[in-house]
Amino acid sequence: MRSSAKRAAALFCVLPLIGCSGVQSALDPAGGDASRIYWLTMTMTVGGILIFLSVTSLLLYAIFAPPERRAWLGSRRTIIYGGLAFPIITLSALLPYGLIVMRDSDVPKAGALPIEVIGEQYWWRVRYPADGDRVAFSTANEIIVPVGRPIAVSVTAADVIHSFWIPNFGGKIDMIPGRINRLNFTAERPGIYRGVCAEFCGDQHARMAFDVIALEPAAFETWRTEQAKPAQDPEVPLLARGRELFRAGGCGSCHAVRGTEANGQFGPDLTHVGSRRTIGAGQFPNNIGTLAGWIANTQHIKPGVRMPSYGSLTGEDLRALAGYLESLR
Repeated sequence: MRSSAKRAAALFCVLPLIGCSGVQSALDPAGGDASRIYWLTMTMTVGGILIFLSVTSLLLYAIFAPPERRAWLGSRRTIIYGGLAFPIITLSALLPYGLIVMRDSDVPKAGALPIEVIGEQYWWRVRYPADGDRVAFSTANEIIVPVGRPIAVSVTAADVIHSFWIPNFGGKIDMIPGRINRLNFTAERPGIYRGVCAEFCGDQHARMAFDVIALEPAAFETWRTEQAKPAQDPEVPLLARGRELFRAGGCGSCHAVRGTEANGQFGPDLTHVGSRRTIGAGQFPNNIGTLAGWIANTQHIKPGVRMPSYGSLTGEDLRALAGYLESLR
């Protein structure tokens, strides 16, 4: 019984710490802006706890202490210092501190990498504008950034209000149709982080996520060079059949595959879809099996998205089409 009690006590102590780290945690800052927000949170939290404990202690003292010993609680001095001066001084210090942190967390920095993100039900369109001698290109549901370089993200929405939030890198920001908001951050360590929509935007709001992958500068430049290239041609007959199915099925009217006649702008750009970690806006690992399942049962897997299900395709056709998409790296 004693060992069970110890295990229960240990579990009780560990549970609050589970969310303190990971790919989607505001308590595990991976950038300077997020660190400033983190320490603001810690300051407010610790201060609030200390004030709560002090007030509770005084309340218990006022209830249970002998009358002659608690008489000072009702004195004029106690009311002036404890009821007026302390709150005024404390709040007067915390308010400027919070405002300074918020101001410093959104300062544009010289040489920042521009990235444009458009929220759509229920996925993320990501654009890398031309930057120096680098050409522009588009991707989806994935933001790749170099470690150490400031990032300037411009966000908006194509349909309803969304919210752009990467807990490890900073606070959330609204995405409003017809308006551009901006967020600045710098990734200080390599890794894979998770971003989410933090504003209810419809039935599949909870399944609208994206990856933020921080790479070393050389690896980022290699990735960007590859992403700017057109799609590669199929190398085997099965993949060539998949490309023909892509064309015959009218997929190019919604999706773009640079280097082919597919130039649709309604859905995600699929030029290098095979290089992405996930599909379905962060819902499934990206492989031939999940791609085939997504194509055949889109409306069953994620009801309400704007892509129809293609359940009429045979198993062989699904393998060919999914294989072609998976080969686009």
